[in-house]
Amino acid sequence: MTPTEEECLLQIRRLVGYIPSNNRDAPPHADAGDNPARREDELRTIVPDQPDKPYDMKRVLELIVDRGSFLEVQEAWAKNILVGFARLGGHSVGIVANQPAHLAGVLDIDSSVKGARFVRFCDAFNLPIVTFVDVPGFLPGVKQEHGGIIRHGAKLLYAFSEATTPKLTVITRKAYGGAYDVMSSKHIRGDYNVAWPTAEIAVMGPDGAVSIIFRKELAEAKDAAAKKTELVADYRNRFATPYIAAEKGYLDDIIEPQETRPALIRALGTLQGKRVRRAERKHGNIPL
Repeated sequence: MTPTEEECLLQIRRLVGYIPSNNRDAPPHADAGDNPARREDELRTIVPDQPDKPYDMKRVLELIVDRGSFLEVQEAWAKNILVGFARLGGHSVGIVANQPAHLAGVLDIDSSVKGARFVRFCDAFNLPIVTFVDVPGFLPGVKQEHGGIIRHGAKLLYAFSEATTPKLTVITRKAYGGAYDVMSSKHIRGDYNVAWPTAEIAVMGPDGAVSIIFRKELAEAKDAAAKKTELVADYRNRFATPYIAAEKGYLDDIIEPQETRPALIRALGTLQGKRVRRAERKHGNIPL
């Protein structure tokens, strides 16, 4: 919403400035005068030490993209995921990011559809997609199940899998289970996937995993709470780290947070000429 018609037209002009006139043209480049090698020390402490404490992903984006270039779209709908346009080193990109400040960044029906539609739009115009991941999973509950969370979640999976535009992914904190997979992971053809050193990549969160795997030990422990705290810490240190994922080839690198901007700009430069050859077919079967 804009207060005046003039401001609305200015926002439309700004929006169009990120998008090429057709799918064969390269995305428009605009030098914002921002140093491509800029490093922001604030990123080192922006993610809280407590895994259940929220932070604002918008601030992360503002520190990484060219200054003042992030243009969020559909801001009032499905606030647990952010989508919008920005520039990195002058290059137009689409941004998809979980928002830990709203519903802990969980994926639900609305956020899955919102993300999928935006990914499809970016791919239609060959806009590179940069994804920031902090997702604890899909939202559970009867309402979500009856609404078709699996089908709608599959739309985001399909959109990222089929997209042939350059796809770059940064895992800032949590990346659990199926929600990790659908957020432009290597498993669905991500081109450049990195994680911050404190990222947790696992089938499920340490707390839930310990409750299931060590159910017998917890039941027999004299102090179940203390035993669970010990097991959760051990699970997090041994399994929920980005280093195991990197060893298996699911990450291209583990980078310091303040190195994110220059790393993404270098990767964008490498992927500018990306071309994908596919087997002939009429179309895929999108999960409608």
